[in-house]
Amino acid sequence: MRKTRVAAAAAGIALIAGLTACGSEKADGSGGSGADKAGGSALQGALAALKKASKATDNQNSAKVEGVNNQTVQGKSMKTEMEGSFDWSGGGMKGEADLTMGGAGNQSAEARYLPDAMYVHPASGAPGGKTWMKYDYDVLAEKGGASGAMLKDQMQNNNPARSVQLVLASGKVKALGTETVRGKKATHYSGTISVNELTRMQSKDLSEEDLDALEKQFKQQGLEKEKIDLWIDEDDLLVKKHETAKSEDGSTGIDATNYYSDYGTPVNVTAPPASETTDASAMMSGGTRQS
Repeated sequence: MRKTRVAAAAAGIALIAGLTACGSEKADGSGGSGADKAGGSALQGALAALKKASKATDNQNSAKVEGVNNQTVQGKSMKTEMEGSFDWSGGGMKGEADLTMGGAGNQSAEARYLPDAMYVHPASGAPGGKTWMKYDYDVLAEKGGASGAMLKDQMQNNNPARSVQLVLASGKVKALGTETVRGKKATHYSGTISVNELTRMQSKDLSEEDLDALEKQFKQQGLEKEKIDLWIDEDDLLVKKHETAKSEDGSTGIDATNYYSDYGTPVNVTAPPASETTDASAMMSGGTRQS
């Protein structure tokens, strides 16, 4: 359904904006400028470089983001492209983005993100003659089970620097040398982390019950590990991220690439007028009501 696709794409921006997806092997590291600067082993050098990048990226508070997210669930694929600006200075992520969803005919939408909810404006309009659909994070957590709780946790607690922090915390990383990313010289780092380990590291407010449910869900989907590649520029800022996770049979997975630029860009976003908004949580219970 169109509503379902738009909602899924909006939720997918949690990944595109730089928040790590669900996604083990120990990286032994080899070469790279990080190791040279640290003056120690390759692994120690990579970890030291990422520690600096984590602090520098987190301190910037906002950035412009461009991303492409390819998701496959039970053999059905959806591609979402996004361009927007996000601010993480207040604890929860806020921002706005233009979305294009591929598949059986491209669909476009505008999305706004606030600490308590996300709002989606499909080009074709919202149900009930309204303009916007509202997805309240508390309602998603209540009605969406462990997946809804995880989305709320992601949107309220994470930011692009978390991708760096997670790879850093795992201790599983290696430097792969220097590359050019959109004209910037950057060092490429790569790590592979088990899905369950990654979920527990990145989730601040999920209950043990939700974490157990997510682990069972990932196991059923055949998702065991996620590979995260990061590119850090000479200012110690994250400029590119690539995440991949795929089940053995290929029926479920994600392949997302994100670019970050214009750190410190101003982000001004407000909720749409209530008179123009449909509460999308009502769709989950079979009704429609105004926000």
